Amino acid sequence: MPKSTSTSTSARKPSPRNRKPLIYGAGVVLAAALLGFVSYRATAPDHSGSGSSSVADVTADPDAGVYPELAKLARRDAGDKLAQGRADAPVVLIEYADFKCGYCGKFARDTEPALVKKYVDNGTLRIEWRNFPIFGAESEAAARAAWAAGQQDRFWQFHAAAYAEGAKEKGFGKDRLKALAQQAGVADLDRFARDADSAAASAAVSKDQEQGYGIGATSTPSFLINGRPIAGAQPMETFTAAIEAAAEKARNTEDAKSGNGSQGSGDDAK
Repeated sequence: MPKSTSTSTSARKPSPRNRKPLIYGAGVVLAAALLGFVSYRATAPDHSGSGSSSVADVTADPDAGVYPELAKLARRDAGDKLAQGRADAPVVLIEYADFKCGYCGKFARDTEPALVKKYVDNGTLRIEWRNFPIFGAESEAAARAAWAAGQQDRFWQFHAAAYAEGAKEKGFGKDRLKALAQQAGVADLDRFARDADSAAASAAVSKDQEQGYGIGATSTPSFLINGRPIAGAQPMETFTAAIEAAAEKARNTEDAKSGNGSQGSGDDAK
């Protein structure tokens, strides 16, 4: 059997309600097909023996592989409990992930903290989480619990606890989720339990999940970086290249706007 170099975990067959497509235009249909293809390649065995997959490579070209319609999925809501970083940051990374996904945990432990330190802390990057439970009832329960922790401003602490080494092997039953909430510093555990079982939690998780399926995500983790799809817990270099390219494009766009504004003022003065 060929050695697998998978960096993501494939979704089980979604229920019909979760496969309802989202319509953003022809560009997104193409991007959805691409993301599905990249997701497949990210989970496919490596027959070359090289240990890497070229489909995850990101070029320095700021426009290569970028879909403006997908960039519009960034919510940039300052009140979003499941996001970190400035709402007006030039680059937004959207992550579609499942708490039972081992590769999501790898990204959360090995890569995300470095991205936060390098890019979120200096205002370049914003990270927006999307609950994308694909492994059944416990996945969905964990997603609702994470949302509930977020209502008390402890989402990222819950996220860290749920993705700690060995955490997913203990399962996500009700008692375990309560223990994770307590570990995350959720103050009102009774409210946490009510919120996790609420219709609002189910609606929030379903909204994120349907968006993920709508853009063609078929595995976890899947990402969008200013409209550029990336599938799998790729190496740090892949994310760095995508963020740097997006930041450069944002700087050039801002410089062009400023230049046009200055030119216009000069013409008016003549």
